[in-house]
Amino acid sequence: MSRTTAVVAALGLAAVGAAWAAQQEAPTLVGKAAPEIEAGYWLNSGPLTLKGLQGKIVVVEFWATWCPPCRQSIPHLSELNKKYGPKGVAIIGLTDEPKAKVEPFAKEMKMDYVVGGDSPTGKAYGVRGIPTAFLVDTAGTITWAGHPMNPAFEKAIEEQLAKTPPKMGPPGAAPGEKPSPKKPKK
Repeated sequence: MSRTTAVVAALGLAAVGAAWAAQQEAPTLVGKAAPEIEAGYWLNSGPLTLKGLQGKIVVVEFWATWCPPCRQSIPHLSELNKKYGPKGVAIIGLTDEPKAKVEPFAKEMKMDYVVGGDSPTGKAYGVRGIPTAFLVDTAGTITWAGHPMNPAFEKAIEEQLAKTPPKMGPPGAAPGEKPSPKKPKK
């Protein structure tokens, strides 16, 4: 093996190891209250908060347009949104990138779930590698954290649905929110 090949291989292994280590740090929030989410703008929804979504199961996923593994996970998240959205699971993708970059990317990638941008929330979650997803239960506690393509992720969603079915309603609707009764005409 040439010296150049050995150096390239070592750098590649170091990068893989660093990404793996970053993913291993994400679960430190499991069992704790989920930090509130915030974003400078929202796509596919009005502004959302975890407090406003309490009573729903929420996936908070951190990603970026420049991240190849994030690009690979987007179709999977869209499939999960189609499968679990009608069952009361809200999927929210957060990035720190500006709207001018994210909006055309989200359209191109057909991101049909809620996307928040210009978001500082990744720091509160201690995100060191992306993509990273957090599963938040109906009480606002993080029950799972890791890579969204991990088969354990969908299993965790299924387990959470079986354990505590969420309140139904569109993302952003208050739990159990009912339409206001129509007043009779006089």
